[in-house]
Amino acid sequence: MQNAKIREFVTHRPIAEIISNYPVVQDFFINYNLQTLEDKLTLARALEKMPAEHLAEFGIDEVSLTEELVKFMATLVNRREEREKIRHITIIGGRNKAGEAETASLTIAAGEVVSIVGPTGSGKSCLLGDIECLAQCDTPTKRQILINGHALSDEERFDMGNKMVAQLSQNMNFVMDLNVADFLAIHAKSRLCDNAGQVIEQCFSCANELAGEKFTMDTKVTQLSGGQSRALMIADTAYMSSSPIVLIDEIENAGIDRKQAISLLTENEKIVLISTHDPLLALSANKRIVIKNGGIHKILETSAVEKASLRDIEKLDSIMLAIRQQLRLGESVSPFKVALSDD
Repeated sequence: MQNAKIREFVTHRPIAEIISNYPVVQDFFINYNLQTLEDKLTLARALEKMPAEHLAEFGIDEVSLTEELVKFMATLVNRREEREKIRHITIIGGRNKAGEAETASLTIAAGEVVSIVGPTGSGKSCLLGDIECLAQCDTPTKRQILINGHALSDEERFDMGNKMVAQLSQNMNFVMDLNVADFLAIHAKSRLCDNAGQVIEQCFSCANELAGEKFTMDTKVTQLSGGQSRALMIADTAYMSSSPIVLIDEIENAGIDRKQAISLLTENEKIVLISTHDPLLALSANKRIVIKNGGIHKILETSAVEKASLRDIEKLDSIMLAIRQQLRLGESVSPFKVALSDD
């Protein structure tokens, strides 16, 4: 949205509609102690009812306040557009726990999936942490993360409004006692989603497809199981979040359709890095980073032979999923047979 369109929107729409479409604008008004403006009026009409000395305290008038609001809203929109332009990230190696140099570096393009494998405690989560904070040689590993080939300034890294990375951790706990519908509605507004109603329905439907057990729009988010919570947040990340980089820590423990989840994220041109012990996920990725003793030991391309073996892994996985479903439903487990390839 260009500044002229934003200015027209600010000038002609009631304050309530502006806030409904851009919830963070509430913070703008609070900064100028204007949270009591009559929200049924346009900004200009509402300001006419305020004492003239109120704005004078901040060294502004009605015209300059309107321009400041236009700039504020334009910044929000521009940040979202900038995040959508991220084409690739680069991980430049630092040092492992023994202080030895990591000789590997890796560039990951939008739409790619990279798995991170290694023993428990080897440092997989630490690598995710470096990417999450967009490290610039200032973490214990001394790694550096480049965006589109460029290092980032501290302002770019720590600007909370410019969140480039979304992380889905092993443990997800909701603290707000909202139902699913209200939770998604808040996210849709805060992320400036177009066609919010459609996006909310899309997220809900997708989350129910991913989850092992269905839930409703009226279900409290605090009552969701671990798998349901993870499914909801994956759908939220895919359809609502503009963060182009997604970090996932051990999705195999969430009780969801993890292959479908990864496919969903890459379809939306996200850069996905996933820490995993799951062979299906590890080999479904384009590449995998092998972690050893806290460092990047090597980077492997998924070979043609490994890709071919995925057929057998998927057959075994489908059997395990069917058994889990029978157990969930209280049924007796049926005998299963699987014909593995001779390759």
